[in-house]
Amino acid sequence: MRTSDFDYNLPQELIAQTPAEPRDASRLLAMDRRTGITEHRQFTDIGEYLRPGDLLVLNRSRVIPARLRGTRANSGGRVELLLLRQKSPGLWEALGKPGRRLRPGDRVLVEGPVPETQSSSKTQSTSSIEAEILESDEQGVKLVKFSPGDVLLDCWGETPLPPYIHERPSNPERYQTVYSSEPGSVAAPTAGLHFTSELLEQLQQNGVSQAFVTLHIGLDTFRPVQGEDPAEHHIHTEYYEVSQETAGQISLARREGRRIVAVGTTSVRTLEQLGLNWERSGTGEGDPVDGSTGQAEIFILPGHRFRLVDAMITNFHLPRSTLLMLVSAFAGREHILAAYEEAIARGYRFYSFGDAMFLH
Repeated sequence: MRTSDFDYNLPQELIAQTPAEPRDASRLLAMDRRTGITEHRQFTDIGEYLRPGDLLVLNRSRVIPARLRGTRANSGGRVELLLLRQKSPGLWEALGKPGRRLRPGDRVLVEGPVPETQSSSKTQSTSSIEAEILESDEQGVKLVKFSPGDVLLDCWGETPLPPYIHERPSNPERYQTVYSSEPGSVAAPTAGLHFTSELLEQLQQNGVSQAFVTLHIGLDTFRPVQGEDPAEHHIHTEYYEVSQETAGQISLARREGRRIVAVGTTSVRTLEQLGLNWERSGTGEGDPVDGSTGQAEIFILPGHRFRLVDAMITNFHLPRSTLLMLVSAFAGREHILAAYEEAIARGYRFYSFGDAMFLH
């Protein structure tokens, strides 16, 4: 298995720059992962593929305004910081641009409007916070300390978009799922962007249950696989939470033989981390799954034995990416790449704001 095995050519015009309106107006490619047979529908038809009793598992993580713009304190040069993970109050892991020029000891002044609660004037004023680069590892991740320590992201930050999206949506909520509630991601769990509140309610009325997990999307969303051996790729951990209530729903679905349908690769990763924990604990096949909180460390490559996921809803992923490897592990590399070729020929829209797949 080589990284180049997961490559394909995508015409630039098929990279979606704007989301579908309404959300569920996107297209849907449904594929039987055993045969590779595909069907072409609209996302509003997803209910025709979900059965009464299915458990839909959704990631409720919410994108934080993690992109900060500022200037070097000593030279005035432009700097951009992308916050990845908060280590403690005022201390963050971040990516920097220009990355190689930002070294330990450098200071960045980040400007933004003062919150109304801190300004006695009715007119909007500005203030600044200082960011000091404390450390920089070999992969370019910076450890950044802010002063003052309470970084008010809603004040100074903006929602980050993937680098291949060049048009910022007029409504920032279009880069959030309708059920997002737990701030912490630097990218949206994009398979969930296709759902409207009305569609979720309709599915529930049709007997499709819903359960929620949290996985905060971090560094690997922005980092392609560089080497030719995917097994040597260092995948970063991402914080996840699965409540005991959700674990109970999962356990009941397994016991009753009902399908567990993951919405997005982040839900897949969370469920399979949960399944791995369950297996490592030495519990029996019929024992319930326990909820847990921690760092998802699982790297899903072809050959992975799926423990909790029976079907998945996902978007079309970048070439040579860990996400393309994950869906290939679930449905077979040949089937996935053939479906991608078919989608390209039919003009499907790709990546974050693009169309969806249902793998079953």
